[in-house]
Amino acid sequence: MKIILKLISAFALVGMLAQPALAQDVNAALNQIADIVASLNHFPSDEDKAVLAEIAANVNYPEGLRNMATAVSNISHSATAEGKEMMAAVQANMQAPESARALAGVIANVNHMASEEAKATLAQHFP
Repeated sequence: MKIILKLISAFALVGMLAQPALAQDVNAALNQIADIVASLNHFPSDEDKAVLAEIAANVNYPEGLRNMATAVSNISHSATAEGKEMMAAVQANMQAPESARALAGVIANVNHMASEEAKATLAQHFP
């Protein structure tokens, strides 16, 4: 019985320690997407698409984050209709961090590149 309790405690501890690490990973991924959007010139580069594909494929990330990576990866002058729908869902999700909702708004409104206003928004949320 003591061994089982120790194992449960150990798994709980590992789970608690993994949460901050995942949060850091999510923040890093958000920063990567924001950097790509800020430097976007009509469409993401092949290198940017590789980074975005990694983020989109990571099932440990929240769906909204993965959708942001997909939407940015598919930008060709502007977000696709599907990308805009996904970004509207992120913006409507009040449980998503404010920075993620702001980034989703910028992604949805990209027109060839991020506007100066959009870049200021990104700089505010992703210094």
